[in-house]
Amino acid sequence: MLSPYRVLDLTNERGLLCGQILGDLGADVIKVEPPGGSPARKLGPFFQDQPDPNRSLYWWSYNRNKRSITLEISRREGREILLRLAKDAHFLIESDSPGQFASLGLGYADLAAINPALIGVSITPFGQDGPKASYADSDLVILAAGGPLVLTGDDDRAPVRVSVPQGYLHAATDAAVAALAAHHERCFSGLGQHIDVSAQQSLALATQSGILAAPLDADQYRRAAGGVKSGAMTAQLLWPAKDGWISCTFLFGTALGVFTVKLMRYLAEHGWCDEATGHKDWIGFGAALASGAEPMSEYHRACGILSSFTSSHTKAELLRFAIEKGFLFAPVSTIADVIESPQLRARDYFREVEHPELGRSFRYPGPFVKFSESPIQYRRRPPLVGEHNREVYVDQLGMSEPEMQELQQRGII
Repeated sequence: MLSPYRVLDLTNERGLLCGQILGDLGADVIKVEPPGGSPARKLGPFFQDQPDPNRSLYWWSYNRNKRSITLEISRREGREILLRLAKDAHFLIESDSPGQFASLGLGYADLAAINPALIGVSITPFGQDGPKASYADSDLVILAAGGPLVLTGDDDRAPVRVSVPQGYLHAATDAAVAALAAHHERCFSGLGQHIDVSAQQSLALATQSGILAAPLDADQYRRAAGGVKSGAMTAQLLWPAKDGWISCTFLFGTALGVFTVKLMRYLAEHGWCDEATGHKDWIGFGAALASGAEPMSEYHRACGILSSFTSSHTKAELLRFAIEKGFLFAPVSTIADVIESPQLRARDYFREVEHPELGRSFRYPGPFVKFSESPIQYRRRPPLVGEHNREVYVDQLGMSEPEMQELQQRGII
């Protein structure tokens, strides 16, 4: 789909996913790393717990379908080589601090002067300008500044970060989409443009409609560990199963109460509760709790009955109940469940990717989308440090072997 196009990927861990998305869509992505390899290669975990720049699972996750070259752009000769590469490139992605590339003579204005069709993509914590542009950042800072952090954790203590860094994954994905939008415009105008992606803004959008609550003076989202708060009631959403957990919607009112009616009557018919409980007015139960006509202890008693039922069955059994009886159950899948998922197996989701340097293949998560006419291919495993130096510098740029070796000895490449 993007096979005619070349991407120069100069990102650190902030933006690696952007280049991988473009590479998955067929672009020739050249990962430009400093000599010795990108700092992202130092991030674990590592294959077989052996720290090595070519064994980082973090690196493997975000760098397939890329070639790797090493280049020291802080030195004049390195900058000159990058400008030669940029002259024939279609996209350049970077995620350094605002102004850093411009200070090296590699800002978008400098690049567009030699290649007006180039699309430049900058991924930063807070954008290229504004009072926070130069602030220090981390995933925790970005999640807090963007809003989602306020929702994670227990409601009686400080919020907690999500275990797997999320902030820059949102930003890098938005950057890839923006690059494609700019490319669509370039197909008509022939001109590139500079894309300025703020991770804070990407995270703010990830709150969905929540970001509209404050300006519209509406109720704002709040942390509610274990369920959803409504007045004095915390509605339980996760329930124990014999082999894990399920999500169960046990709510009331005209929209969702009909499912609760069906569930409670089934429990009464099969001896999990008495007839009076099974045939209670579950449609109006929420209003009765709010008015005090039903005590909160009655809600907790009903939850105990339902917990006894769910914990006596496996996740698979409860899913079968959901399908056959129309209950609002859904299993909470573990990583192992996902890997063994019959649905994903039927869709041929996972991909085996050969790592010849390790003498084996590894199972990778599959493509993010299925195209009928141009399916995504995993053409390349994540590259080794500088694996394609000769391919790019000699075959593509026309350097001689002695010239390349001399630049390597001087630490330029």
